[in-house]
Amino acid sequence: GSVSVICSDKTGTLTRNEMTVQSAVTHDGVVEIGGGGYAPHGSFTRRGELIEASADAALTELLRAALLCNDAALEERDGRWQAHGDPMEAALIAAAGKAGLQAQSQNGDYPRVDAIPFDARHRFMATLHHDHAGHGIIYLKGAPERVLEMCSHERAGGAQRPLTMPWWQTQAEQLAKQGRRVLALAVRPLPAPTSALRFEDVNGGLTLLGLVGLVDPPRDEAVRAVASCRSAGIAVKMITGDHAVTAAAIGRDLGI
Repeated sequence: GSVSVICSDKTGTLTRNEMTVQSAVTHDGVVEIGGGGYAPHGSFTRRGELIEASADAALTELLRAALLCNDAALEERDGRWQAHGDPMEAALIAAAGKAGLQAQSQNGDYPRVDAIPFDARHRFMATLHHDHAGHGIIYLKGAPERVLEMCSHERAGGAQRPLTMPWWQTQAEQLAKQGRRVLALAVRPLPAPTSALRFEDVNGGLTLLGLVGLVDPPRDEAVRAVASCRSAGIAVKMITGDHAVTAAAIGRDLGI
């Protein structure tokens, strides 16, 4: 027989399925995050200058949300950091670790009470936490276009102001054009503690904390395989649930 078209899954087949957070966006602009893999070690730079992540309140709150609204775990074994759970969520934990936020201590300070698991139908995950003063806090992460429509405000300078939707949409688009999977993270404080998290609690009125951009590098052998197929006259199609702009950028890296 003959083959004219090969259709391939992206994540873990054409790419390494080894996510890394490379960018974070707060109201102050874009922060580039160094380091690869799941090791919680790396630098933070804004406009080419090194910054101390722990001294940046907006960045710290964004990464705390990424750490707490999360079901994955990282483990160091024989000098290597391994992910348990979703690779994207593990990458968020690693990014928080680079800023000095450790899962054990943060979960102790803000214990989880309830959660709405991620579902492709609603495109977000939300978790309910309490601090030791008895306040309730909802953290939420998901697809930018979904999360933005759930937010009415954004975090700015430790306070909140009305959401500047076009600016955030542009930032998400720019990250996607760089081949990065984009997540938005938001928060909603609750005036009194509660033990149950309902969809009505997150159906609006959230405060956007920012965006993160993750990359899943192409497999070197996949790049070579795509090139071999193309030279043989075989078309290669990449199938993915990523945003179309992100998928196009990754496809270019793969030679598709």
